Amino acid sequence: MFDAARIKEHADVIGADGVHVGTVDGVEGDRIKLTKRDSGEGSHAGHHHFIPLALVADIENGRVRLSANADVAVTFEEEQSGVSTE
Repeated sequence: MFDAARIKEHADVIGADGVHVGTVDGVEGDRIKLTKRDSGEGSHAGHHHFIPLALVADIENGRVRLSANADVAVTFEEEQSGVSTE
């Protein structure tokens, strides 16, 4: 297990495949809060999304590497309200 305190604001979050998932805005509880600019378009625009800390594989060179590929990781994202974005 890693130390969540090692996750720094503005760090890139990347999937296991190296694809950008988002940018850290902060850590809240057991979730990484992503910046609003990574929230997508349409009804998802302008909302913070969250990635569960359980998906974090490691922190490498200041980047948060997830255990899932980016396309899978985004299915775990939650909006600020806690409602799934699916």
